[in-house]
Amino acid sequence: MATTTSTGTAAGSARPMRADARRNYERLLVEARAAFAEHGIDASLEEIARRSGVGIGTLYRHFPNRHAMMNAVFQEALASLLQRSRELASAERPCGALVEWLRAIITHAGEYRGLARALMSASHDESSALSECSVPMREAGERLLARAQKSGAVRRDVSIGDLMQLTNAIALAAEQDPGDPELADRLLMLTLRGLKPEKT
Repeated sequence: MATTTSTGTAAGSARPMRADARRNYERLLVEARAAFAEHGIDASLEEIARRSGVGIGTLYRHFPNRHAMMNAVFQEALASLLQRSRELASAERPCGALVEWLRAIITHAGEYRGLARALMSASHDESSALSECSVPMREAGERLLARAQKSGAVRRDVSIGDLMQLTNAIALAAEQDPGDPELADRLLMLTLRGLKPEKT
């Protein structure tokens, strides 16, 4: 997947992008964000290319498949979630920090129709470009979960993989019932009750 740095270098390539290629890449990202927000992640790639003023072949040169485009579109949100996890890593209440971060993930997954479903699928497919988002998220979540478990607030048998799947499932359920804006938080609270250690 081609991504750019601040100097316009394509990931995996030692050469900077040509100015026209960089402009095409940036236009495609802008239109992809707008199309995903309006139509969900199943938005037409042909329409994204048309709105960007390029051919579908140019789109596929930058993004070989839909997941590659999604990965590039969500890099900003990913960076924000990872930054938030670092801020929460020293929170006074480890369990509260974990809950806050899970809420942030659910909010992100609910921003684009179909994203939660795609993230659930990508978690089982390491070859998917979208898994490039999942790996750093899992690592960040593992650190927050470990702190909460060490504090005694979360059961030791809870895994970050299960939590990530649960957050995506909650986001997917909320997507199916847009008339109930409180549904995702209620489902999360019901889930979290099962995270606490059993009293002896």
